[in-house]
Amino acid sequence: MAEKRDYYEVLGIPKDADDAAIKKAYRALAKKYHPDTNPGDAAAAEKFKEASEAYSVLSDPDKRRQYDQFGSAAFDGNGGPGGFGGFDFSGADMGDIFGDIFGDIFGGGRSRSGARYNGPSRGANVRTSVRITFEDAIFGCEKEIELNYKEECASCHGSGAKAGTSPVTCPKCNGKGKIMYTQQSFFGQVQNVQTCPDCGGTGRIIKEKCPDCYGTGYITKRKKFKVTIPAGIDNGQSVRLAGAGEPGTNGGERGDLLVEAVVSGHPIFKRQDTSIFSTVPISFTRAALGGPIRIKTVDGDVEYEVKAGTQTDTKVRLKGKGVPSLRNKAVRGDHYVTLVVQVPERMNEAQKEALRRFDEAMGGDSSEGEKHKKKGIFK
Repeated sequence: MAEKRDYYEVLGIPKDADDAAIKKAYRALAKKYHPDTNPGDAAAAEKFKEASEAYSVLSDPDKRRQYDQFGSAAFDGNGGPGGFGGFDFSGADMGDIFGDIFGDIFGGGRSRSGARYNGPSRGANVRTSVRITFEDAIFGCEKEIELNYKEECASCHGSGAKAGTSPVTCPKCNGKGKIMYTQQSFFGQVQNVQTCPDCGGTGRIIKEKCPDCYGTGYITKRKKFKVTIPAGIDNGQSVRLAGAGEPGTNGGERGDLLVEAVVSGHPIFKRQDTSIFSTVPISFTRAALGGPIRIKTVDGDVEYEVKAGTQTDTKVRLKGKGVPSLRNKAVRGDHYVTLVVQVPERMNEAQKEALRRFDEAMGGDSSEGEKHKKKGIFK
Protein backbone atom coordinates (compact mmCIF):
# COMPACT_ATOMS: atom_id res chain seq x y z
CA MET A 1 0.00 0.00 0.00
CA ALA A 2 1.45 3.39 -1.03
CA GLU A 3 2.43 5.74 1.77
CA LYS A 4 0.03 8.64 2.18
CA ARG A 5 1.23 12.22 1.71
CA ASP A 6 1.53 14.39 4.77
CA TYR A 7 -1.87 16.00 5.37
CA TYR A 8 -0.38 19.40 6.12
CA GLU A 9 1.50 19.21 2.83
CA VAL A 10 -1.69 18.19 0.99
CA LEU A 11 -3.50 21.30 2.23
CA GLY A 12 -0.42 23.50 1.86
CA ILE A 13 -0.46 24.73 5.47
CA PRO A 14 2.05 24.79 8.33
CA LYS A 15 1.70 22.35 11.23
CA ASP A 16 0.69 25.15 13.59
CA ALA A 17 -2.18 26.35 11.32
CA ASP A 18 -5.36 27.26 13.14
CA ASP A 19 -8.87 26.01 12.31
CA ALA A 20 -9.67 28.98 10.06
CA ALA A 21 -6.52 28.44 7.98
CA ILE A 22 -7.27 24.72 7.63
CA LYS A 23 -10.82 25.40 6.48
CA LYS A 24 -9.75 28.13 4.07
CA ALA A 25 -7.07 25.93 2.49
CA TYR A 26 -9.43 22.99 2.09
CA ARG A 27 -12.24 25.10 0.70
CA ALA A 28 -9.94 26.44 -2.03
CA LEU A 29 -8.76 22.94 -2.99
CA ALA A 30 -12.26 21.45 -2.86
CA LYS A 31 -13.61 24.13 -5.19
CA LYS A 32 -10.67 23.66 -7.56
CA TYR A 33 -10.82 19.85 -7.78
CA HIS A 34 -14.49 19.08 -7.14
CA PRO A 35 -15.75 16.45 -9.64
CA ASP A 36 -18.68 18.65 -10.64
CA THR A 37 -16.27 21.29 -11.92
CA ASN A 38 -13.89 18.71 -13.42
CA PRO A 39 -16.17 16.08 -15.02
CA GLY A 40 -14.30 12.99 -16.15
CA ASP A 41 -10.95 14.17 -14.72
CA ALA A 42 -9.62 11.25 -12.68
CA ALA A 43 -6.57 13.19 -11.47
CA ALA A 44 -8.76 16.01 -10.12
CA ALA A 45 -11.04 13.49 -8.43
CA GLU A 46 -8.06 11.89 -6.72
CA LYS A 47 -6.78 15.28 -5.49
CA PHE A 48 -10.25 16.12 -4.24
CA LYS A 49 -10.37 12.84 -2.35
CA GLU A 50 -6.89 13.41 -0.88
CA ALA A 51 -7.72 16.97 0.25
CA SER A 52 -11.02 15.85 1.78
CA GLU A 53 -9.29 13.07 3.66
CA ALA A 54 -6.72 15.52 5.04
CA TYR A 55 -9.38 18.00 6.08
CA SER A 56 -11.51 15.36 7.81
CA VAL A 57 -8.60 14.63 10.13
CA LEU A 58 -7.03 18.04 10.66
CA SER A 59 -10.37 19.79 11.25
CA ASP A 60 -11.16 17.46 14.17
CA PRO A 61 -9.09 18.29 17.29
CA ASP A 62 -8.97 14.68 18.58
CA LYS A 63 -8.09 13.19 15.20
CA ARG A 64 -5.51 15.90 14.58
CA ARG A 65 -3.88 15.14 17.93
CA GLN A 66 -3.67 11.45 17.05
CA TYR A 67 -2.35 12.22 13.57
CA ASP A 68 0.35 14.53 14.92
CA GLN A 69 1.48 11.71 17.23
CA PHE A 70 1.13 8.58 15.08
CA GLY A 71 0.57 9.80 11.52
CA SER A 72 -2.05 8.26 9.22
CA ALA A 73 -1.40 4.84 10.78
CA ALA A 74 -3.57 5.96 13.69
CA PHE A 75 -6.64 5.56 11.47
CA ASP A 76 -5.87 2.36 9.57
CA GLY A 77 -8.91 0.11 9.51
CA ASN A 78 -11.15 2.76 11.03
CA GLY A 79 -13.56 2.99 8.13
CA GLY A 80 -17.05 3.47 9.47
CA PRO A 81 -20.29 3.97 7.58
CA GLY A 82 -19.85 6.67 4.99
CA GLY A 83 -16.08 6.37 5.42
CA PHE A 84 -13.89 7.28 2.53
CA GLY A 85 -10.69 5.36 2.01
CA GLY A 86 -10.72 4.03 5.61
CA PHE A 87 -11.74 7.38 7.18
CA ASP A 88 -14.87 8.38 9.01
CA PHE A 89 -16.04 11.91 8.15
CA SER A 90 -18.73 12.12 10.77
CA GLY A 91 -16.59 14.22 13.11
CA ALA A 92 -15.75 16.92 10.57
CA ASP A 93 -17.95 19.87 9.74
CA MET A 94 -18.21 18.81 6.09
CA GLY A 95 -21.81 19.94 5.72
CA ASP A 96 -20.95 23.54 6.52
CA ILE A 97 -18.07 23.80 4.12
CA PHE A 98 -19.79 21.89 1.33
CA GLY A 99 -22.78 24.16 1.64
CA ASP A 100 -20.41 27.00 0.75
CA ILE A 101 -18.76 25.05 -2.06
CA PHE A 102 -22.00 23.91 -3.68
CA GLY A 103 -23.30 27.44 -3.33
CA ASP A 104 -20.34 28.71 -5.37
CA ILE A 105 -20.63 25.95 -7.95
CA PHE A 106 -24.39 25.83 -8.40
CA GLY A 107 -25.46 29.29 -7.22
CA GLY A 108 -27.25 27.96 -4.16
CA GLY A 109 -26.44 27.93 -0.49
CA ARG A 110 -26.88 25.71 2.54
CA SER A 111 -29.48 26.26 5.20
CA ARG A 112 -27.72 27.01 8.47
CA SER A 113 -29.45 26.51 11.78
CA GLY A 114 -32.84 27.14 10.20
CA ALA A 115 -31.83 30.71 9.26
CA ARG A 116 -34.45 32.62 7.33
CA TYR A 117 -33.65 33.62 3.77
CA ASN A 118 -36.39 36.18 3.35
CA GLY A 119 -34.66 38.96 5.28
CA PRO A 120 -34.35 42.57 4.12
CA SER A 121 -33.01 42.97 0.62
CA ARG A 122 -31.80 46.19 -0.97
CA GLY A 123 -33.64 47.47 -4.03
CA ALA A 124 -32.10 47.61 -7.51
CA ASN A 125 -30.40 50.72 -8.86
CA VAL A 126 -32.17 52.69 -11.59
CA ARG A 127 -30.23 54.23 -14.49
CA THR A 128 -31.17 57.19 -16.66
CA SER A 129 -29.36 59.95 -18.56
CA VAL A 130 -29.49 63.72 -18.98
CA ARG A 131 -28.07 65.80 -21.84
CA ILE A 132 -25.98 68.83 -20.91
CA THR A 133 -23.94 71.39 -22.82
CA PHE A 134 -20.17 71.57 -22.96
CA GLU A 135 -20.24 74.59 -20.65
CA ASP A 136 -22.58 72.80 -18.20
CA ALA A 137 -20.02 70.02 -17.90
CA ILE A 138 -17.22 72.54 -17.24
CA PHE A 139 -18.94 74.68 -14.63
CA GLY A 140 -21.67 72.37 -13.30
CA CYS A 141 -25.40 72.99 -13.26
CA GLU A 142 -28.73 71.78 -11.94
CA LYS A 143 -31.08 69.73 -14.08
CA GLU A 144 -34.58 68.47 -13.48
CA ILE A 145 -35.51 65.00 -14.66
CA GLU A 146 -38.78 63.10 -14.53
CA LEU A 147 -39.15 59.32 -14.41
CA ASN A 148 -41.31 56.51 -13.10
CA TYR A 149 -40.96 56.07 -9.34
CA LYS A 150 -42.41 53.34 -7.15
CA GLU A 151 -44.07 54.59 -3.97
CA GLU A 152 -45.63 52.54 -1.20
CA CYS A 153 -49.28 51.78 -1.90
CA ALA A 154 -51.48 53.88 0.39
CA SER A 155 -54.21 51.23 0.46
CA CYS A 156 -52.18 48.25 1.65
CA HIS A 157 -49.16 50.11 3.07
CA GLY A 158 -46.80 47.97 1.04
CA SER A 159 -48.13 44.57 2.09
CA GLY A 160 -49.76 43.85 -1.27
CA ALA A 161 -52.80 42.37 0.47
CA LYS A 162 -56.36 43.65 0.16
CA ALA A 163 -57.49 45.97 2.95
CA GLY A 164 -58.68 43.92 5.92
CA THR A 165 -56.51 40.92 4.98
CA SER A 166 -52.89 40.00 5.51
CA PRO A 167 -50.36 37.83 3.71
CA VAL A 168 -50.05 34.29 5.09
CA THR A 169 -46.97 32.19 5.63
CA CYS A 170 -46.03 30.20 2.56
CA PRO A 171 -46.89 26.53 3.28
CA LYS A 172 -44.28 25.22 0.86
CA CYS A 173 -41.26 26.81 2.53
CA ASN A 174 -42.81 27.58 5.94
CA GLY A 175 -41.97 31.25 5.54
CA LYS A 176 -38.26 30.73 4.92
CA GLY A 177 -38.39 31.79 1.28
CA LYS A 178 -36.18 28.86 0.33
CA ILE A 179 -36.72 25.15 -0.05
CA MET A 180 -34.12 22.53 0.60
CA TYR A 181 -33.05 19.91 -1.89
CA THR A 182 -30.42 17.21 -1.78
CA GLN A 183 -27.59 16.42 -4.15
CA GLN A 184 -25.46 13.31 -4.32
CA SER A 185 -21.72 13.76 -3.72
CA PHE A 186 -18.76 11.65 -2.74
CA PHE A 187 -19.90 12.04 0.87
CA GLY A 188 -23.46 10.99 0.29
CA GLN A 189 -26.32 13.47 0.17
CA VAL A 190 -25.52 17.18 0.53
CA GLN A 191 -28.31 19.58 1.35
CA ASN A 192 -28.69 22.75 -0.70
CA VAL A 193 -31.37 25.38 -1.06
CA GLN A 194 -33.19 27.23 -3.81
CA THR A 195 -35.72 30.05 -3.95
CA CYS A 196 -39.23 28.89 -3.17
CA PRO A 197 -41.20 28.82 -6.46
CA ASP A 198 -44.55 29.49 -4.75
CA CYS A 199 -43.69 32.70 -2.88
CA GLY A 200 -40.72 33.85 -4.95
CA GLY A 201 -38.50 33.95 -1.89
CA THR A 202 -40.67 36.27 0.19
CA GLY A 203 -41.91 33.55 2.53
CA ARG A 204 -45.47 34.90 2.22
CA ILE A 205 -48.47 34.18 0.05
CA ILE A 206 -51.01 36.89 -0.76
CA LYS A 207 -54.41 35.24 -1.16
CA GLU A 208 -56.38 38.44 -1.82
CA LYS A 209 -54.35 41.03 -3.66
CA CYS A 210 -54.77 44.75 -3.17
CA PRO A 211 -56.83 46.07 -6.11
CA ASP A 212 -54.86 49.33 -6.26
CA CYS A 213 -51.36 47.90 -6.59
CA TYR A 214 -52.30 44.38 -7.81
CA GLY A 215 -50.41 42.79 -4.95
CA THR A 216 -47.07 44.49 -5.61
CA GLY A 217 -47.30 46.82 -2.62
CA TYR A 218 -46.23 49.79 -4.73
CA ILE A 219 -47.81 52.39 -7.02
CA THR A 220 -45.80 53.75 -9.95
CA LYS A 221 -45.97 57.51 -10.43
CA ARG A 222 -44.10 60.11 -12.42
CA LYS A 223 -41.76 61.99 -10.13
CA LYS A 224 -39.39 64.89 -10.71
CA PHE A 225 -35.86 64.93 -9.33
CA LYS A 226 -33.36 67.77 -9.18
CA VAL A 227 -29.90 66.60 -10.16
CA THR A 228 -26.82 68.61 -9.26
CA ILE A 229 -24.24 68.16 -12.01
CA PRO A 230 -20.77 68.77 -10.54
CA ALA A 231 -18.24 71.00 -12.29
CA GLY A 232 -15.78 68.94 -14.35
CA ILE A 233 -18.04 65.97 -15.09
CA ASP A 234 -17.14 64.19 -18.32
CA ASN A 235 -19.28 62.48 -20.92
CA GLY A 236 -20.48 59.08 -19.66
CA GLN A 237 -19.88 59.76 -15.98
CA SER A 238 -22.82 59.44 -13.59
CA VAL A 239 -24.28 61.27 -10.63
CA ARG A 240 -25.67 59.08 -7.83
CA LEU A 241 -28.90 59.98 -6.01
CA ALA A 242 -28.98 57.75 -2.95
CA GLY A 243 -32.31 56.09 -2.15
CA ALA A 244 -34.05 57.14 -5.38
CA GLY A 245 -33.96 53.69 -7.02
CA GLU A 246 -36.18 50.63 -6.78
CA PRO A 247 -37.71 49.84 -3.37
CA GLY A 248 -36.21 47.04 -1.30
CA THR A 249 -38.04 43.93 -0.18
CA ASN A 250 -38.95 42.88 3.35
CA GLY A 251 -37.96 46.26 4.77
CA GLY A 252 -34.73 46.58 2.78
CA GLU A 253 -33.47 50.03 1.76
CA ARG A 254 -34.12 51.50 -1.67
CA GLY A 255 -31.55 51.34 -4.41
CA ASP A 256 -29.93 54.42 -5.95
CA LEU A 257 -30.66 56.50 -9.04
CA LEU A 258 -27.66 56.79 -11.37
CA VAL A 259 -27.90 59.73 -13.80
CA GLU A 260 -25.44 59.56 -16.69
CA ALA A 261 -24.22 62.83 -18.19
CA VAL A 262 -24.41 63.00 -21.99
CA VAL A 263 -22.29 66.02 -22.98
CA SER A 264 -23.01 67.75 -26.29
CA GLY A 265 -20.10 68.60 -28.58
CA HIS A 266 -18.77 72.16 -28.95
CA PRO A 267 -18.05 73.87 -32.30
CA ILE A 268 -14.72 75.32 -31.09
CA PHE A 269 -13.48 73.44 -28.03
CA LYS A 270 -12.37 69.85 -27.62
CA ARG A 271 -11.75 68.22 -24.27
CA GLN A 272 -9.37 65.57 -22.98
CA ASP A 273 -9.52 64.92 -19.23
CA THR A 274 -9.02 68.36 -17.68
CA SER A 275 -7.45 69.96 -20.78
CA ILE A 276 -9.23 71.97 -23.46
CA PHE A 277 -7.96 72.35 -27.04
CA SER A 278 -8.85 74.82 -29.77
CA THR A 279 -7.46 76.32 -32.98
CA VAL A 280 -7.23 80.08 -33.61
CA PRO A 281 -6.53 81.57 -37.06
CA ILE A 282 -4.30 84.67 -37.28
CA SER A 283 -3.48 86.85 -40.28
CA PHE A 284 -0.17 86.71 -42.10
CA THR A 285 0.53 90.30 -41.07
CA ARG A 286 -0.15 89.62 -37.39
CA ALA A 287 2.04 86.54 -37.47
CA ALA A 288 4.87 88.50 -39.12
CA LEU A 289 4.67 91.71 -37.11
CA GLY A 290 3.25 90.35 -33.85
CA GLY A 291 0.62 92.04 -31.72
CA PRO A 292 -2.48 91.31 -29.66
CA ILE A 293 -5.17 88.81 -30.65
CA ARG A 294 -8.42 87.70 -29.00
CA ILE A 295 -8.76 84.02 -28.01
CA LYS A 296 -12.09 82.46 -27.02
CA THR A 297 -12.08 80.40 -23.82
CA VAL A 298 -14.82 78.88 -21.69
CA ASP A 299 -14.38 81.89 -19.40
CA GLY A 300 -14.81 84.38 -22.26
CA ASP A 301 -12.36 86.13 -24.58
CA VAL A 302 -8.81 86.72 -23.39
CA GLU A 303 -6.11 88.87 -25.00
CA TYR A 304 -2.86 87.25 -26.04
CA GLU A 305 0.27 88.96 -27.39
CA VAL A 306 1.56 87.19 -30.50
CA LYS A 307 5.32 87.36 -30.99
CA ALA A 308 6.69 88.72 -34.25
CA GLY A 309 7.59 85.95 -36.67
CA THR A 310 5.08 83.45 -35.24
CA GLN A 311 4.85 80.36 -37.44
CA THR A 312 1.75 78.35 -38.20
CA ASP A 313 0.96 75.50 -35.74
CA THR A 314 2.54 77.41 -32.86
CA LYS A 315 1.16 76.09 -29.56
CA VAL A 316 -0.04 78.46 -26.84
CA ARG A 317 -0.84 77.42 -23.26
CA LEU A 318 -3.44 79.31 -21.27
CA LYS A 319 -2.84 78.15 -17.72
CA GLY A 320 -5.90 77.47 -15.54
CA LYS A 321 -8.40 77.94 -18.39
CA GLY A 322 -9.22 74.25 -18.69
CA VAL A 323 -11.64 71.91 -16.89
CA PRO A 324 -12.05 71.89 -13.09
CA SER A 325 -11.08 68.74 -11.23
CA LEU A 326 -14.03 66.72 -9.98
CA ARG A 327 -12.28 66.34 -6.63
CA ASN A 328 -11.56 70.06 -6.25
CA LYS A 329 -13.22 72.53 -8.60
CA ALA A 330 -10.70 75.19 -7.55
CA VAL A 331 -8.02 73.18 -9.37
CA ARG A 332 -8.31 73.52 -13.16
CA GLY A 333 -6.51 72.16 -16.16
CA ASP A 334 -5.10 74.25 -19.01
CA HIS A 335 -6.34 75.44 -22.41
CA TYR A 336 -4.03 74.66 -25.34
CA VAL A 337 -4.38 76.82 -28.46
CA THR A 338 -2.90 76.09 -31.88
CA LEU A 339 -2.23 79.25 -33.94
CA VAL A 340 -2.77 78.79 -37.68
CA VAL A 341 -1.48 81.47 -40.04
CA GLN A 342 -4.06 82.25 -42.70
CA VAL A 343 -3.08 82.88 -46.34
CA PRO A 344 -5.56 85.16 -48.15
CA GLU A 345 -7.42 83.36 -50.93
CA ARG A 346 -8.63 86.47 -52.78
CA MET A 347 -6.73 89.76 -53.23
CA ASN A 348 -7.24 92.83 -55.36
CA GLU A 349 -4.49 94.26 -57.54
CA ALA A 350 -3.38 96.81 -54.95
CA GLN A 351 -2.97 94.09 -52.35
CA LYS A 352 -1.03 91.93 -54.76
CA GLU A 353 1.24 94.83 -55.64
CA ALA A 354 1.83 95.52 -51.96
CA LEU A 355 2.86 91.90 -51.45
CA ARG A 356 5.18 92.07 -54.46
CA ARG A 357 6.88 95.12 -53.05
CA PHE A 358 7.17 93.40 -49.70
CA ASP A 359 8.65 90.32 -51.32
CA GLU A 360 11.05 92.44 -53.34
CA ALA A 361 12.15 94.22 -50.20
CA MET A 362 12.75 90.84 -48.60
CA GLY A 363 14.75 89.72 -51.64
CA GLY A 364 12.14 87.12 -52.47
CA ASP A 365 11.05 85.32 -55.63
CA SER A 366 8.62 87.99 -56.86
CA SER A 367 11.38 90.45 -57.88
CA GLU A 368 13.18 87.75 -59.83
CA GLY A 369 9.91 86.80 -61.47
CA GLU A 370 9.33 90.33 -62.69
CA LYS A 371 12.85 90.41 -64.24
CA HIS A 372 12.26 87.16 -66.08
CA LYS A 373 8.87 88.33 -67.22
CA LYS A 374 10.36 91.49 -68.75
CA LYS A 375 12.98 89.37 -70.60
CA GLY A 376 10.21 87.17 -71.98
CA ILE A 377 11.34 84.02 -70.24
CA PHE A 378 7.75 83.40 -69.07
CA LYS A 379 4.55 85.29 -69.38
